[in-house]
Amino acid sequence: MSMIIGLLAFIAFLMVVFEEVIHINKAKSTLFIGTLCWILAYLFPLHGAGPEQVSEQLNENLLEIATLWLFLMSAMTFVAYLNSKGFVSSLVQRILPNELHERTLMVFLGGFAFVFSSFADNVTATLVSLAVITSLKIHVRKRLKYATLVVFAVNSGGVSLITGDVTTLMIFLAGKVSIANLLLLIAPSLCGVVVLAAMMSVRMRGRIVFSGEHQPLEFTDIVISGVFLATIFGTLFLNAFFQVPPVLTFLFGLSCMFLVAQYLMRKKTNRNILNYIREIEFETLLFFLGVLLIVGMLKEIGTLNYLTGMYEVMAPHYANYLLGISSALIDNVPLTAAVLKADVDMDLASWLSMTYATGVGGSMLIIGSAAGIIAMSKVKELNFISYLSMFGYLLVAYSVGYWLTYVLAHQVL
Repeated sequence: MSMIIGLLAFIAFLMVVFEEVIHINKAKSTLFIGTLCWILAYLFPLHGAGPEQVSEQLNENLLEIATLWLFLMSAMTFVAYLNSKGFVSSLVQRILPNELHERTLMVFLGGFAFVFSSFADNVTATLVSLAVITSLKIHVRKRLKYATLVVFAVNSGGVSLITGDVTTLMIFLAGKVSIANLLLLIAPSLCGVVVLAAMMSVRMRGRIVFSGEHQPLEFTDIVISGVFLATIFGTLFLNAFFQVPPVLTFLFGLSCMFLVAQYLMRKKTNRNILNYIREIEFETLLFFLGVLLIVGMLKEIGTLNYLTGMYEVMAPHYANYLLGISSALIDNVPLTAAVLKADVDMDLASWLSMTYATGVGGSMLIIGSAAGIIAMSKVKELNFISYLSMFGYLLVAYSVGYWLTYVLAHQVL
């Protein structure tokens, strides 16, 4: 039975990798195989385990999954509301001047994507950042460079906060790093983005003109965005000083959003604020559910013990560096879950290095991250081959960010 479950997990991995070929959404395939593996564990007990033991193992996995799920659901509901109201895009339009140098736009895009992805999910941050460049009449090669920078900056910005990247949240919830530790990733991650922007803007000398039209910002949207920011900073503060679980603070912030919106929107619209929960990307949440069910079962059958082999033949900082590069081919969520479940023995500096590696390493291939997939669907000139032409730039920027993370963590911690 262990071999059958291992084979099913491998099939699930292949279906995720070749999602665009077989046209089966990865959320469907992973959820199907993840639940099937646990049903088989009940029907054909492993290692003589009874139903009570299997239930105990399942409940332990479901508790971890529920914590992640509820946190993501809360954060994504905030973003779904603000995105549907056009608040973020209107804010960006107000920030941009009427005319910019191409290099200045490179800096602005990298900085905006980096900061915004720390607070919002990668998909939203990518969509908003790409909206700035998709309407511009610029050379194809320059558009590719801008889009590449957006993908890398979005992935880099998310690693330093639990609200910005799922793998960062997973490593934090596993107790490997604290919020204060994660703040050390800001400087190395930003350095990687700066290095990439500098390399790709060498031959950019033109100027770009933007539309001067500005959409009005509604008072209700401004207040709710304030509640969102207060929730984020409240989560960081309460966890750092009082160890309040982030999921609890975010659910409290979500309830505040509902109550505030109920009062402010009572005369303007008949739409229930709770309806915005339906607009979040449940495909993403179901994919995480399926992946974590599969990885949880692989832990129970002992398959994850083989993963520690890489860490036994080389130092953790080298293994983590390669792990990040491999996340460009293998989804970083199952990779991170596998390392956590395998309980690899690493010091704090190495866990921070792994946080950076799994969060940013997927940027090196267009299929390696959600931001890359979104960018490929929005920028018609961007495909696997054209993005691959940027691999050298991306590898240098990733390497700079990774080794700065490792050195800084060892010096400070």
